[in-house]
Amino acid sequence: MANSNGDLRTPLLPGGGRDSDVILDIDCERRPAGPPENPFEFLGAPPLALPRPIPVDPFRNHTPSIAGGYEWFKVVLCLPVALARLVLFGLALAVGFLATKLALQGWKDKQSPMPRWRSRIMWVTRISARCILFTFGYHWIKRIGRPASREVAPIVVANHISYIEPIFFFYELFPTIVASESHDALPFVGTIIRAMQVIYVDRFSAPSRKHAVSEIKRKASCNGFPHVLLFPEGTTTNGRSLISFQLGAFIHGFPLQPVVVRFPHVHFDQSWGNISLMKLFFRMFTQFHNFMEVEYLPIIAPLEKQKNAVHFAERTGYAMASALNVVQTSHSYGDLMLMTKALELAKDKCSTSNYMVEMAWVESSFSISTSEAMELLDRFFSMHPDSNGRVKIHGFLSAFGLGLCPLFEKIFGYFDVEKEGAITFRQV
Repeated sequence: MANSNGDLRTPLLPGGGRDSDVILDIDCERRPAGPPENPFEFLGAPPLALPRPIPVDPFRNHTPSIAGGYEWFKVVLCLPVALARLVLFGLALAVGFLATKLALQGWKDKQSPMPRWRSRIMWVTRISARCILFTFGYHWIKRIGRPASREVAPIVVANHISYIEPIFFFYELFPTIVASESHDALPFVGTIIRAMQVIYVDRFSAPSRKHAVSEIKRKASCNGFPHVLLFPEGTTTNGRSLISFQLGAFIHGFPLQPVVVRFPHVHFDQSWGNISLMKLFFRMFTQFHNFMEVEYLPIIAPLEKQKNAVHFAERTGYAMASALNVVQTSHSYGDLMLMTKALELAKDKCSTSNYMVEMAWVESSFSISTSEAMELLDRFFSMHPDSNGRVKIHGFLSAFGLGLCPLFEKIFGYFDVEKEGAITFRQV
């Protein structure tokens, strides 16, 4: 209350001879200098601190469209060659499919290793696979090193850039492969990968992942089966970095051989990133030659004192990243899902860099799953981010039905760790 003079600074009661009084000073305009207050400090929450994002997009294809006079000239010149390659591709696929059907005919016990005579028939399919690589422009493939025997290293792990590597390894090793359940329904291809005694996995089902890990152990333990091939990144990248590894190949501690694959190029990036499969097919068919290098690295086994799957995966990732001369980031397949959904919600009119949050780091640091992150992305888009993926304070508050006030400004400032007056999905 104010006194009769309307003065908030004058005491309501006489001082009674005391030397000092408590004076309440209300000033809505003045704010303390220095860093903004933490509105969640009373809950024991520390100030929000995030590591700087790595300026790398591991999924972006760098030549998504035909650019430059040379490329257009090459496409026009190679159109007749592309038609011939397409015919050869169809013939090779048909021959491989028929040979696989013959090899699988009457085979009931598919939990046991494939009988030797059936494996010999599969050589027809393997030669067909090499012909398919030829039609895609891989007339020769440079190999560095040699694959280790199955008895020494039952598991092979490789980086994953395109659909080309599985075709190559099918021809080279005829391994058992770990693949998504969706591949089984693919025409022709589904039949061929069944002959590889594929280990199917649904990455979003815990029982399916557990079963896949059990099958990896069973098949890696038995010398009757071929190598077990895994792509621990879990998806394709552009080859300019490695992303986080899934641990399925490392849990049981089998010695493994890392393999790194490179696709050197100048005008045509062969990675299966943000580019459609049909467009990638067409670009491959209209190249004079596509380059591919496969390097077999030394065998890696878990250390006696540190038989830990995470440490084993880190050592393997370091060896592969060093051979490729790239960094390994904490991105995962979840980032690709977030990026795809962001493009869908923004109708392809947004920068995707602010929607990749390095999900492997997010999961380990905050225990937020990919499905939960997808729900958060829906909420974030209700804040109406701009084309750069940034939200101002008014959009932030309107999504929660709130108005502007000092407390909510502090809450917004808590998330605005870069102090730019806007927040990104990574900060939310």
